[in-house]
Amino acid sequence: MGCSRNQGLIAGAVIGAVLALFGGILMPVGDMLIEKTIKKEVVLEEGTTAFKNWVKTGTEVYRQFWIFDVQNPDEVIANSSNIKVKQVGPYTYRVRYLAKENITHDSDNYTVSFVQPNGAIFEPTLSVGSENDTFTVLNLAVAAIPHLYPNAFVQMVLNSLIKKSKSSLFQRRTVKELLWGYKDPFLNLVPYPIATTIGVFFPYNNTVDGVYKVFSGKDDVTKVAIIDTYKGKKTLGYWPSYCDLVNGTDAASFPPFVEKTRVLQFFSSDICRSIYAVFGGEINLKGISVFRFILPPKAFASPIQNPDNHCFCTDREVSNNCTYYGILDISKCKDGKPVIISLPHFLHASPEVSEKIEGLRPNEEEHSTFLDVEPITGFTLQFAKRLQVNLLVKTSKKIDVLKRLTSNYLVPILWLNETGTIGNEKAEMFKKQVTGKINLLGLVQIVLLSVGVVMFVAFMISYCACRSMKAK
Repeated sequence: MGCSRNQGLIAGAVIGAVLALFGGILMPVGDMLIEKTIKKEVVLEEGTTAFKNWVKTGTEVYRQFWIFDVQNPDEVIANSSNIKVKQVGPYTYRVRYLAKENITHDSDNYTVSFVQPNGAIFEPTLSVGSENDTFTVLNLAVAAIPHLYPNAFVQMVLNSLIKKSKSSLFQRRTVKELLWGYKDPFLNLVPYPIATTIGVFFPYNNTVDGVYKVFSGKDDVTKVAIIDTYKGKKTLGYWPSYCDLVNGTDAASFPPFVEKTRVLQFFSSDICRSIYAVFGGEINLKGISVFRFILPPKAFASPIQNPDNHCFCTDREVSNNCTYYGILDISKCKDGKPVIISLPHFLHASPEVSEKIEGLRPNEEEHSTFLDVEPITGFTLQFAKRLQVNLLVKTSKKIDVLKRLTSNYLVPILWLNETGTIGNEKAEMFKKQVTGKINLLGLVQIVLLSVGVVMFVAFMISYCACRSMKAK
């Protein structure tokens, strides 16, 4: 019966061909529209999606601290025993809740300058105890003396002040004091002008990080959010050669259209250097497909394992002639204080580094650093930055509490986990405004192409069948 409807069959085939053609054309056109929209929205200028989130992050960011409580302080001082530690935590603070300040667009609008205010608010409901919990920890001031004052006579004078202030190699301090600062009784007796308040992160509240100058991406979207200068310079002044360069972004976002093969470079003032992350896998974050980039062991490798790291080895005594891996000496960045950075529990570090410390249990899942980046926009939607702060303790014949030590110790003070995850409301908004539209466009393309091809093939088969039946 349908064989009398050849014209209808041909019309159906033509419609199918047009739909398929339209679906095929929509793919490159749609991709072009998506690319154009993304390039517009990731630029750091008034009114864009990126700018709103960049000025003040919509993500709750927390810093969790685990304190290493020393169990046998007297044994260590008297017998140079191994240090037994027990981690206690987390003690959680909300950070990065303050908007960027002094935002200045340069006249050409290709760069934008700002400072990031620092602030920390204690979150008791996310903590194991109060800020007033007390622990036995290394005495920061006493431990630093051999590094800051190598002269024997000066050490003898300081030794008398240590005894007078009844200070020792270890001390009892609250979480709040250890993190944010306390008046040190030994430093208080030093007769010449010196800072008497000391703490692992002192000063922090009411300070700023920067000035940063970053590219807005207006002239070149592949440079958006990349740091041009930090504190007015392209270099840091801590490291020789290319290790001293300020590279990449601040890790809050990256230039869009991130490929799995890309190495993401970012600068962290916490570790006084630029570093990088490599692709580690693809995960689903609240319905959004993201690429997980991880900090590889190679980033903290020794120059023997990774020759690119040769300029991060500045003290051959600390690194055993540049053979130790997994640690970073940042003393130049900390006014000569013997601060050594590592991953928590000395993850991926040389076994010799922790041989005098008991109670550490490195764990890849808990102690590694990662960034979850949405590949189309380059926005970091989730991250975990994990670091351990250690102090190098040297023996000294002129200081009573150090003279019985038979070797140097790398003493862990605490480790931190700074995390941020896009909120449920923001995730829904992101899906609606970005990934939802892209997925819908992709679905329309596939449906048009598929329906068009099926219609064209079906109607052409029917038409050919009718023609053959007529021929009979």
